[in-house]
Amino acid sequence: MIETPKAIIKGNLRRLFLRSKERNEVLKRDKYTCQQCGVKQSKKKGFEQKVQVHHKEGVLNWDELIRMIRQYLLCSPDKMETLCPDCHKKH
Repeated sequence: MIETPKAIIKGNLRRLFLRSKERNEVLKRDKYTCQQCGVKQSKKKGFEQKVQVHHKEGVLNWDELIRMIRQYLLCSPDKMETLCPDCHKKH
């Protein structure tokens, strides 16, 4: 079986987070301002400043996240089947 490479899974998870409502909620809550030094995000030409959202508890185990995605979502084809939308809702 050919597996989806780890780098692709991690990259897609990162993109999901970057577009998430949760991340945007944090940026709005904190008014796009660094909670440590007070610097504010700016797009003004010549004064560009970015801010990032930090997980206080960290993303502890990328390998475990990727393992679970492979086990339950990107599992072996013999653990999947094709269904119409109506039948899929029933399962």
